[in-house]
Amino acid sequence: PGMRSPPPPRSLPAAAAAAAAAAAPAHRGGGGGGGGGNASLELSSRTPAPAALNPWDVMLCVSGTAIACENALVVAIICYSPALRTPMFVLVGSLATADLLAGLGLILNFVFQYVIRSETVSLLTVGFLVASFAASVSSLLAITVDRYLSLYNALTYYSERTVLCIHTMLAGAWGVSLCLGLLPVLGWNCLRDRAACSVVRPLTKSNVTLLSASFFLVFLIMLHLYVEICKIVCRHAHQIALQQHFLTASHYVATKKGVSTLAIILGTFGASWLPFAIYCVVGDPDYPSVYTYATLLPATYNSMINPIIYAYRNQEIQRSMWVLFCGCFQAKVPFRSRSPSDV
Repeated sequence: PGMRSPPPPRSLPAAAAAAAAAAAPAHRGGGGGGGGGNASLELSSRTPAPAALNPWDVMLCVSGTAIACENALVVAIICYSPALRTPMFVLVGSLATADLLAGLGLILNFVFQYVIRSETVSLLTVGFLVASFAASVSSLLAITVDRYLSLYNALTYYSERTVLCIHTMLAGAWGVSLCLGLLPVLGWNCLRDRAACSVVRPLTKSNVTLLSASFFLVFLIMLHLYVEICKIVCRHAHQIALQQHFLTASHYVATKKGVSTLAIILGTFGASWLPFAIYCVVGDPDYPSVYTYATLLPATYNSMINPIIYAYRNQEIQRSMWVLFCGCFQAKVPFRSRSPSDV
């Protein structure tokens, strides 16, 4: 009697978050008035009671493990093979690196939820995940722009200007992604104001709205570029019908194959991320957490599908894999620098 009961320890898992939100009003009066602006610098590191294992978190961890393994192999192959140092494979390497980091982030998020439970570290993990997935989406946009330029400016594509453009795109993509990941770490989170939480704790509603709006913008740009690529292919088809040139027709077949690959990429990209992006905007934090998990898990599958579409279907990467693991094809089939439409 006469002593204030301490506030309950905070926890990032969804189950513990509900209990903490219910208990917060009872203890808010005795918590003191020192909760200032830099919430990310004043987090408690006390270890709460062990939480029950959530099957959805296990599935996210398994997904992250598969993503990390797949993309680590792609990054190793591109770094190992000098023939894969061309600008187009730099873009593929950027995508694989971003997806690799996203996979590692999912694994670390699981560890810090159930093994090393600290709000400070978990907040850093959430920022790391936001930056990684943002870099993955940005790399997909950069690849789409590169493919459009390779068809629109076919005569000047293989120039120093193109290399500079690609490096500039990647620097901008990773810079913006890093900034988005730092926002929750630097204080734009709801750990001190649970009323501002979104369906993805500890991100605020305004934060996830910004991320969703950025995704919709990227998706619309990719869709527009895909339509423009289809128009270019149709013009090529008309020219081929008039000229009946074998080599041109052969190049057109390769271009058409690249466009169909791009359609698959755009379709899987939209099917993976659109449900989660829409739910982040229309969802309410009071909704059952199963809705968040059910839309987030398919979004992670995009990082699992990317290396299959971009890397493992490519003949040069397949040859590099054989050289890396068993030394085959060392002198039989020379490497050929292909256009981005072949990737």
